[in-house]
Amino acid sequence: QDTNIEVAFVATNSITQGDQVEPIWRNLVERFHIVINFAYTTFIWNNESKDKAHVNVVIIGFSTESNERNNKVIYSTNSSKRVNNINHYLLNAPNILISSRRKPISKEAPEIVGGNRPADGGNLIIEASDLEDFIKKDPKSKKFIKRLVGSVEFLHNKPRFCLWLVDATPSEINQMPEVKKRIQLCKEFRLNSTKIGTQKSAQTPHLFQEIRNYKNALLIPNVTSEKRRYIPIDYIDSETISTNRNFLISDCPLYVFGILTSNVHNAWMRAVAGRLEMRYSYSKGIVYNNFPWPNLNDKQKQLLEKTAQNILDVRSKYPENSLSDLYDELLMPLDLRKAHQINDRAVMEAYGWDWRNMSEEDCVEELMKLYQKLTSE
Repeated sequence: QDTNIEVAFVATNSITQGDQVEPIWRNLVERFHIVINFAYTTFIWNNESKDKAHVNVVIIGFSTESNERNNKVIYSTNSSKRVNNINHYLLNAPNILISSRRKPISKEAPEIVGGNRPADGGNLIIEASDLEDFIKKDPKSKKFIKRLVGSVEFLHNKPRFCLWLVDATPSEINQMPEVKKRIQLCKEFRLNSTKIGTQKSAQTPHLFQEIRNYKNALLIPNVTSEKRRYIPIDYIDSETISTNRNFLISDCPLYVFGILTSNVHNAWMRAVAGRLEMRYSYSKGIVYNNFPWPNLNDKQKQLLEKTAQNILDVRSKYPENSLSDLYDELLMPLDLRKAHQINDRAVMEAYGWDWRNMSEEDCVEELMKLYQKLTSE
């Protein structure tokens, strides 16, 4: 009654990044010392309208006084749970605000980058339905066409292609009239952009605006379904061009694959990642760079390399299936699930945790404690 608090509640169908959570809650906590008393986790809002907007909702009850006498409650669609504390990620965990970070907080983590950014107006991209006709018109272009994958193409194994002209000489391009037309259109698109960086890249209209192509890299898709227990990740080579809809780790060791595909990392992602509607939005600054890695010895690395390779070997038994098919929670092959469970246990043991008696909530709570320790150091 003594303090006027203005709070804006926003319902949106656009992407909500994890780094938007931090300034909102930091302001409320530091200025008004609020405490969350109950929370209803994310659900889809239904109404009677014919043209329904896709809106996701959370309900949060808070006050400026701590209610220590009564346990707090976290509600979900089918259950409720009394807890000792509710933090700003609506978890039974310490009150931690995770800020976006440019570099990994753990020295064990390799660098992660975004994929290749076209910024081309679609002119350097060739759809699967147009590929045959394009090559027929411009046969010499075939050697400069590579597979292109965003998150959708990667997960669903959908064919899409691009002109990759990094090694093409001016004389070679001059012998490809259809390619040259595309380059001219790309230049016009970039010159008409309101972004200075895009305008500058009009000087090299035959190239993607940002180029990050590696001989071998681990790919993590930006957006994936919330219905999957594990984000599907995989290795690609230089013949596959990833767009900036994915993240890449160059020359990624197998044990790193084992950690990132584990339920430990996925639990952390589920706790702190932003959302696109209900889907998970993986991020470099919030999810990856803040993830507390275990301190591994050589023996543990060797074990994780073995469990990670086992996952890849099992996948290879299903060459006709996309990653989306294999990681469908309803249809996931039993041998693949078992391979992941073995890897999960190895990762949890690397942290020194008892996987037999640890829930996902316990896992996140321990990770946040490690995060607190790393930030204090």
